[in-house]
Amino acid sequence: MDQQFEVPVKPYREKDRISIAISGASGAQYALRLIEVLVRRGYPVNVLLTSAALMVLALEMEIHLGNSIHEQKKRLMTRFAIEDEDLLNIYSEKDWTAPLASGSNTSKAMVICPCSMGMLAAVATGQSNNLIERAADVMIKERKHLMLVVREAPFNQIHLENMLMLSKMNVQIMPANPGFYHQPQTVEDIIDFMVARILDQLNVPHDLMQPWGDKAVSKS
Repeated sequence: MDQQFEVPVKPYREKDRISIAISGASGAQYALRLIEVLVRRGYPVNVLLTSAALMVLALEMEIHLGNSIHEQKKRLMTRFAIEDEDLLNIYSEKDWTAPLASGSNTSKAMVICPCSMGMLAAVATGQSNNLIERAADVMIKERKHLMLVVREAPFNQIHLENMLMLSKMNVQIMPANPGFYHQPQTVEDIIDFMVARILDQLNVPHDLMQPWGDKAVSKS
């Protein structure tokens, strides 16, 4: 690399907590890389998993997190080499006692990554059939940052109208459309492009890829 620098790790602050919800859409790789970068930068993270997400992780990445919250947390902490267990909270889709189900929760932002079209429709119509839907509804009513990393192709009229409806509510729509001007050499490079775009919108410093026009930088 022509240039190298270190992005400073943040001191742990509960008010910096970010919630990452994983639906059953293809593209769970984006979510895992996003979680990895956040916790390595010292950001506490809530992870919300659906049963469909667990299935997709197994099918796409051969990652088996197990059925219990304790087992899932242990395996994710091992995968990301997390030593401080307070940096990572795991919630199941039916955990109605989770802080995220209330407007008093401290999470400053929430990203549904990837977001299926079923999840998009549920959020757009204010449903609360599981914790992710309820947490998203809370973020909207509390006027906090909610981002949906939508993953589908092609979009139909219903999908587009749901995205427009949410955009009018200040929900950020982030299609999982990687760019190629940075000349990716691996699948990981393509994943990092999307994760970098998400982190930029969350105002989280990173060194996953260089901004347009800048010299090459080191990766996390």
